[in-house]
Amino acid sequence: MKKVILAQFIVLFCGTIFAWVNFAKELTSWLSNTSCTIGCTAGAANPFLTPCFGGAIFFSIALILSFIIVKKSR
Repeated sequence: MKKVILAQFIVLFCGTIFAWVNFAKELTSWLSNTSCTIGCTAGAANPFLTPCFGGAIFFSIALILSFIIVKKSR
């Protein structure tokens, strides 16, 4: 069971990094007044209302909860 919990933590960690990188691309393009064609939503009016930001928040919450589970399982 410990291997499953550790695998879950690794997947959530990778997903969190991916989500925050996509959000950072959206934010930098929004701040520089350019359109981001690589990020989540092309031409978003506000990057804090995009799915990238919501996904990054939920992945971060899941990663924190998974970290707590990993710590308690040791």
